[in-house]
Amino acid sequence: MKSNIDAISPAPGWPAPGYLARGTLHRVAWREVGECSGECWLLLHGGPGGSCRPGMLQPFDLARQRVIAPDQRGAGASRPRGALQGSCTAALVADLEALRVHLGVQRWSLLAGSWGTVVALRYAERYPERVQRMVLRGAFRITRREIGGLLLPQPRKGKAWSSGSTWPVHAGTPLPAALAHLAQLLQSATLGVASLHAVREWALREMRDASAGLRRSLLHAQGADAAAVRREWSGLRKQQRRAKAHILQPRVSKADRLAWVKYRIQAHYLLHHGFVRPAGLDKAVHGIAQHGVPMDWVHGRFDAICPPANSLGWAKMASAAGGTVSVHLPPCGHLAGESAMRKALRQRVGGRPS
Repeated sequence: MKSNIDAISPAPGWPAPGYLARGTLHRVAWREVGECSGECWLLLHGGPGGSCRPGMLQPFDLARQRVIAPDQRGAGASRPRGALQGSCTAALVADLEALRVHLGVQRWSLLAGSWGTVVALRYAERYPERVQRMVLRGAFRITRREIGGLLLPQPRKGKAWSSGSTWPVHAGTPLPAALAHLAQLLQSATLGVASLHAVREWALREMRDASAGLRRSLLHAQGADAAAVRREWSGLRKQQRRAKAHILQPRVSKADRLAWVKYRIQAHYLLHHGFVRPAGLDKAVHGIAQHGVPMDWVHGRFDAICPPANSLGWAKMASAAGGTVSVHLPPCGHLAGESAMRKALRQRVGGRPS
């Protein structure tokens, strides 16, 4: 999963997207940055329903690396925005392979975060010969614990960060019923009062869990790192206060419409368990390892959205299957833009010192 508040600094050189037609409905947006003759990387955003953004380029050395950054169908700059018809994980994988063929790329490495790790694992399982190596950040297992921790009412968490009255899921609601209700609520062609409150509250819940990781990392940071984390924590707290103050405002903003697109896609995928069968991701990790694709698992030690056990368990599984595996647990939470995570990714991806 991925938050709207994935606090990453902007980077220059973000071009207008190109578009790849996929069937009669979807046009998948993609951008290319960096050195066109350099080592090629595929950048996979989180969500579901998120998008690639300029700050996600920070791990790369654009003087010697080429980065392909697509927005998954229906999300970001892809069109039609928010479309769910024909949207499933197998289709996202097929879109990536079609893009590779379209661009004439023989092999590429993958950098994926959160929900993007699901797409990356499915792609590499299907096309291992096209993958040079993988860097997987904050891996998401699509478990009841991860989804329920975000969406089900939890008084201990909700007291601090939720408005308490606008979230449409009531205490005691089973997770499948909660997901079905949220998906149905967000299917309308326009934002009604209930769906508007739902998307605003969903964003607050993501902020709540992202801030939990930042808060824990602040307790362990020292020196210059502590100053950086304090700035990140302060910025996120300001966003939370603004979002909470805005939650009952009747006017629909551009940000509300973008959030509605994101969360209707996210509800669709979570309702269908990411369109992945039980143990399907375990099977993917095992198969990728057996094909000899190196995997770097990078996971914030204090991640309160996707637990570090996800990456640790899969790394152990891949190693047992004979794979080339490394694990890195920087002292941070879930967000890609946290200073400790940025440093860890630069080392794994761009080969630059921290």
